[in-house]
Amino acid sequence: MKKESISTLNSLHAVNTEIEHNGKDTHPPVITEPGNADAERYPFSWIDYSIFLLLGVSMLWAWNMFLAAAPYFKSRFAGNKTILMNFQAGITSVSCITGFFSMLILTRMQAKANYPKRILIGLALCLVVFVLLSISTLQFRGVSETLYFIFTLTMVFVAALSTSFSQNGAFAFAAGIGRPEYIQAILTGQAIAGVLPSMAQIISVYSVAKRDKSATPTELLDASLDENTSAALKYFITATVICVMTSVAIIPIIRRHKPKIEPQITNSSTNISKEPESSVRPVIPMRTLFKKLRWLAAAVFLCLAITMFFPVFTERIVSIVPEEDAPTILRSAIFIPMAFLIWNVGDLIGRLLSLVPFKGFNLKPVTLFILVSLRAVYVPLYFLCNIGGGGATVKSDAFYLIFVSAGFGFTNGLLSSLCLIKAGEYVLEEEREASGGFMIVNLQAGLMVGSLLSFVFSGAG
Repeated sequence: MKKESISTLNSLHAVNTEIEHNGKDTHPPVITEPGNADAERYPFSWIDYSIFLLLGVSMLWAWNMFLAAAPYFKSRFAGNKTILMNFQAGITSVSCITGFFSMLILTRMQAKANYPKRILIGLALCLVVFVLLSISTLQFRGVSETLYFIFTLTMVFVAALSTSFSQNGAFAFAAGIGRPEYIQAILTGQAIAGVLPSMAQIISVYSVAKRDKSATPTELLDASLDENTSAALKYFITATVICVMTSVAIIPIIRRHKPKIEPQITNSSTNISKEPESSVRPVIPMRTLFKKLRWLAAAVFLCLAITMFFPVFTERIVSIVPEEDAPTILRSAIFIPMAFLIWNVGDLIGRLLSLVPFKGFNLKPVTLFILVSLRAVYVPLYFLCNIGGGGATVKSDAFYLIFVSAGFGFTNGLLSSLCLIKAGEYVLEEEREASGGFMIVNLQAGLMVGSLLSFVFSGAG
């Protein structure tokens, strides 16, 4: 052990001396060629990549189902104007605040953390939530709006807990394996979870728009309520199926990789346990991780904080073509979900592109932080568009959909992925699992702060 420690110290001293001589970053990557050693131990597998991608889908599917089911919730809360006007803000606040604090607690609980078990706990909680939501669309239809609102927020709270367990466990587990491709797979899966519900919502609304216009207002209202309920039930059942599929798919990976990761943990600890199952990880202080990852942590925090402004504007911006003259695709009922879809497609492309071995993506943490900061320019660009039908400074739907929405989504996907993928390069091997959880805490903090700040702009236009 002493020889290994002396060798490690000498290596680190040599790296630091070279960097100081060249005048470069004082916190360089500990691994000069990331992934080489791990590539030999854990060969890349497209099957494993696909399963981690599915795990990423399951993480954010819950949140996107709550967004996609907004018409259903509106129909359930129609009798209470106060709840109707504020339920979306309530869902967002409960989700972001719960996600941040639960993730913070989980990240601090490192010593005996069983990250694969956390993944399974998260999936189990998600399964319970969507089984109950599915039942609620068919039963207890006569309960008051207040009672159903409390039930909905409770489901949001548990869903946020499930996401925290899944994210903390999945990113730590993937980081422990040492294959950055699997972290990218999780991120890509999260982006897919945003694209599919948006597509389903557009198809659903488009079918409603083609309904028989000779129907009476009462018949249209009843048909709309039935369609909203039917669509919500499909969303919730789909989420249930995805949770089950992910749980079944992830177990073989856990069984295959956990025995390989555990010995690394026990060997890096001063107290080596006889049984890997009961091994105690060396607790990595968050201050230590912050010193090594401060620019990447700040970048991912700022990236998500800026990103959370987009839903506030997207749900209010309409086409420059007047509603009465607009073709079906440019009417607000379809134009708004189409804008969400375009943003999510841009986000997905950005995340996929981060996997390409392009030298231009080999950016220093400080450079990443600067690029993330420049994304703030997108916020004032939204004010040039047709917010609430009040008129647009730039009279072009293409400007809004392609340049603003797609561009904002693309930069979010690319830069946030690069921040999370590169984190493993700047820490020691035994710190990787903790670094995965630490970066997600900063991501959740960005979501929470961004969602709260975005309310300032909720009445813009």
